[in-house]
Amino acid sequence: MTKPDETTSGDTEQVIDKVLTVPNVISAIRLCLVPIFLVLLMQGHDLVATLLFALAAGTDWVDGQIARRTHAVSRVGQLLDPAVDRILMIAGVAGLFMVGRLPLWIIVVVLVRDLLLLLGGAYFLKRYQIRVPVIYLGKVATTFLFVGFAGLLLNWPLIPGLGIVDVTWLPGLSAAACSWGIWFVYGGLVLALITTVYYCANALSQARSAKHRATEGEEG
Repeated sequence: MTKPDETTSGDTEQVIDKVLTVPNVISAIRLCLVPIFLVLLMQGHDLVATLLFALAAGTDWVDGQIARRTHAVSRVGQLLDPAVDRILMIAGVAGLFMVGRLPLWIIVVVLVRDLLLLLGGAYFLKRYQIRVPVIYLGKVATTFLFVGFAGLLLNWPLIPGLGIVDVTWLPGLSAAACSWGIWFVYGGLVLALITTVYYCANALSQARSAKHRATEGEEG
């Protein structure tokens, strides 16, 4: 049994209840790559770890395209795909912090945002049975962050900083040489914060509508 739902583009799409689909298998494989990536990074295999991270991040687009083009968008996939994105994101920032290539404040911003989206999404889904669809700008933000993290993982080539500030916790803006990936991280953070505001506003708007419908139903 299926019913219409919204995709990231806002179009109506049939959402199926099937669990074992090609997109879901790809998402599961992406999830399995996370611990392997962390082990390789901790052992100093920067190039292999970067390639594995890029593979896990890049296939996010692949499974989404397959799901839409083959009409295999599933309820499990709608939850699994963004969850894997968040786990991969957390693993990326945690790994970069452990090898000393990412300042703590960036990690806090990424983790707090992801925690807010995960917990907030679960709350609104359970309390009001609503789900805020991922928007295209959110995917762009995630892509920017993944590209930036891959650049920091590779840690080559290093480019001179702008020398605007004299602090170590703003790589790229200080004079110290840093990976080109930091600029993608900054861009991704800005877009991520913008989309977070949108998701929160959309969820609150849907919640108000749900409350209004519930009130009208009780009165009727």
